[in-house]
Amino acid sequence: MTDTPKRTPLYDLHVELGGKMVDFAGWEMPVQYPMGIMGEHKQCREKAALFDVSHMGQVILRGEDIGAKLEKLCPQVFSTLPEGKARYGFFTNAQGGIMDDLIVSNAGDYFFVVVNAALRHQDIPHMAAHLDGVEVTEIFDRALVAVQGPSAEDVVGRLCPAARDLKFMETMLGQIDGVECRISRLGYTGEDGYEISIPEGEAIRISRLFLAHEDCEPAGLGARDSLRLEAGLCLYGNDIDNETSPIEASLLWAIQKHRREEGGFPGAERILKEIAEGAPRKLVGIKPEGRAPARQHVEIQNLDGETIGEITSGGFGPTVGAPVAMGFVASAHAAPGDKVNLIIRGKAQPAEIVSLPFVAQNYKR
Repeated sequence: MTDTPKRTPLYDLHVELGGKMVDFAGWEMPVQYPMGIMGEHKQCREKAALFDVSHMGQVILRGEDIGAKLEKLCPQVFSTLPEGKARYGFFTNAQGGIMDDLIVSNAGDYFFVVVNAALRHQDIPHMAAHLDGVEVTEIFDRALVAVQGPSAEDVVGRLCPAARDLKFMETMLGQIDGVECRISRLGYTGEDGYEISIPEGEAIRISRLFLAHEDCEPAGLGARDSLRLEAGLCLYGNDIDNETSPIEASLLWAIQKHRREEGGFPGAERILKEIAEGAPRKLVGIKPEGRAPARQHVEIQNLDGETIGEITSGGFGPTVGAPVAMGFVASAHAAPGDKVNLIIRGKAQPAEIVSLPFVAQNYKR
């Protein structure tokens, strides 16, 4: 017998709006609405889209020296993270692989952490076991919605003027129509926008207020995936996993300078070695020349027919107007402009290694 998928606080709203519901990481989530994935993608790039991300794990950490203790689990600097700032990070394992990626925010008297839906069962016990003297509490009574796109500031700022003043990777508590919400200026589409943690009993009402804005429409998992792929953002389980090092995954930017020099985190031996000497393979952008999208696990060959890697994420890029993909290739073949072949249904399809992202990121710095 399989477990019945869980429902987010917005489930009834998704059904009312015509969302096509699917099981995603154990949750019933909308993959698309009547507008369709292409329309929702365009809506987010040009105006604003609202996504339900309540399936993500929301965690509160309370105690002394939380940031310093987190640094024993992650290669990021959290001990000096200013109040009101958020930072992208990841847990690494003893082999230097990525256990999960996460967003850590300094909320003043506590830290607020968001982890991936499919890995909350791993991440929360991991923190509880290793953060000595820190109280680790997963919160289940709040929804999490993302408002993303060039109009996001107007959609959210009309209801909470203070949200307009936030810059990328900043967070605050703000009132939205009398309800206290945590508002963070970040997201997973490459566009400007916010993630907003809302008490579950108010989630549908507040979401309706966002959707009442003429520029805001609901969007599902399908558009979320095509948007993040065009923006060159990794998806855990596809592009990064327990065996992938941050250096292979082109995530060196997320490891601050003194952590690169001093180590002191799980897997530091491999990670620092790869920083110094280079990784044997690298995550790259790949642009197929034809119209056929290259999906996950498609083999990548060099022009001599030798296997040099495989696709990890791929599909049609609506903004690019062509197929786009990401994948790992041997570092010797990772230079932008290198020509490769993708083996799609047994046939070699020409493609080119390109720089990421495919679409420029539009964060408000």
